[in-house]
Amino acid sequence: MIQTAKAYIFDLNGTMINDMDYHTQAWHEIITNDLNKQLTWDEVAPEMYGKNKEVLTRIFGQHHFTDDEIVRLSTQKEKRYQALYKPKLEGLTGLIPFLEKSKADGIKMGIGSAAILDNIEFVVEGLNIQSFFDSIVGAEHVQESKPHPETFLKVAADLQINPADCIVFEDAPKGVEAALNAGMQCIVLTTSHTIKDFEGYSNILCFAQDYHSLM
Repeated sequence: MIQTAKAYIFDLNGTMINDMDYHTQAWHEIITNDLNKQLTWDEVAPEMYGKNKEVLTRIFGQHHFTDDEIVRLSTQKEKRYQALYKPKLEGLTGLIPFLEKSKADGIKMGIGSAAILDNIEFVVEGLNIQSFFDSIVGAEHVQESKPHPETFLKVAADLQINPADCIVFEDAPKGVEAALNAGMQCIVLTTSHTIKDFEGYSNILCFAQDYHSLM
């Protein structure tokens, strides 16, 4: 099936880069030190998905923060994340050769992520991989977060490729579910979850530790 795909759509965090611990660290510092809510790392880590507003709502409840406070906390968190991760920024093993081969094979490629555009650009520019992507859809472009299919369908529309001809690369169950809801097959990178966490999804083509194993 991967040989016949016309487009690849990549999630970002945990899929192209292995940076989820740095997001968790940034939020954990803000939540415990700045907001004085004593949560352990293991309590914060499972909430690291979706938009920043959704993270804060899951942890603190609806209407705990004003919109301005959410913007301020989100900005603070992203600055901490980028400062923490920048010295370690690198693609998953085999990512760039995989992108090079896919482009040479005529596969269109895009990014569909819940990350804000500033973080996507931070990664894409840091890895110097801008030229591979004809579409980038981030948090600012969608109304609904994964597992809603809006993110992936927007990328497919940008690429002018039928959703059924797209393969999504994901690392999280909600991302796989979003691909399923979009009518897309999925390849799972096992950076953030075990294979057991994906039981019951019918659209998974295979699991991979990195991109070298997919070459």
